[in-house]
Amino acid sequence: MKTTEIFTSELPVGEKLAVKRTRFEPLKKSNNKTKRISIVSGIHGDELEGQLVIYLLANWLNTNSDKLKGIVDIYPAVNSLGVDTITRGFPLYNVDLNRTFPGNSNEFLPGQVVFALANDVKGSDIAIDIHSSNIFLREIPQIRINKEYSKSTLPLAKELNCDFIWIHDAVTVLESTFSHTMNSMGTKTLVVEMGVGMRLTKAYGHQLLLGILNLMQKEGIIEGKDDFIVREAFNSEIGEVFYLNAPKSGLFVPALDHCAIIKKDEKIGDIVDPLTGSIHVTLIAPADGILFTLREYPVVYEGSLIARIFGDNSGKN
Repeated sequence: MKTTEIFTSELPVGEKLAVKRTRFEPLKKSNNKTKRISIVSGIHGDELEGQLVIYLLANWLNTNSDKLKGIVDIYPAVNSLGVDTITRGFPLYNVDLNRTFPGNSNEFLPGQVVFALANDVKGSDIAIDIHSSNIFLREIPQIRINKEYSKSTLPLAKELNCDFIWIHDAVTVLESTFSHTMNSMGTKTLVVEMGVGMRLTKAYGHQLLLGILNLMQKEGIIEGKDDFIVREAFNSEIGEVFYLNAPKSGLFVPALDHCAIIKKDEKIGDIVDPLTGSIHVTLIAPADGILFTLREYPVVYEGSLIARIFGDNSGKN
């Protein structure tokens, strides 16, 4: 195990920005090509779920170093300034690092950071970029894949023990993200979204750890005969994602648990008015499906996202 600073920059008042990577390598060298996987988190400073997953993985690798056959690189806090200040974007510059790739060594500071990360991860066979939701929403463990690269990444996604695989066509910002940049460089990259911003969901952390270990075993990065039992994810190729937004402002009171299997016309929750004791509106499921996103922060305004449902579209006209 070796920790390296992949990027440093002097800051005011004698401080220093450092982005760090820890590398785990096999105890025994092999003449064959050594596979490499990179696990990245903290591109957004208010997303901490990935740090727990990386801690659990590093702890497992420390305990099972004899099983390691490939290289595992971990990057727990890419946006270390954001993590320190509980800020989603890159402090002072007010930019989203995941809209700044691929960057350049001659750009402003955030562009230099993402350029250093992309070039350090470059050459990995696989990369996993772990995100949380924001403080307003909770997400079940899910993988989001750009349709352009789904042929090569979907088989990997199915090994990661997540509940949902969302293959999408969004093109407005993808080219400036870490995942699009790395896929275009030849590294098969998956984006995991899970949990809620500024919090840790221990069950989700252990769920994804199991999936990463399963994937690494299938890819020959770790050896062993462990039969990791992973769940079969729902796949957006065989259904539709329905969005439910608040028609009025108020306090959202959910009626269902997150990740619930729901039926069309089932009650999801109420938007209420505490001042008058009245219910503004009752929110109803538009289709059968799985509730994979649910509002975590209860205060809502007209248009606020309340829920996302992956459901059956076979009955649509």
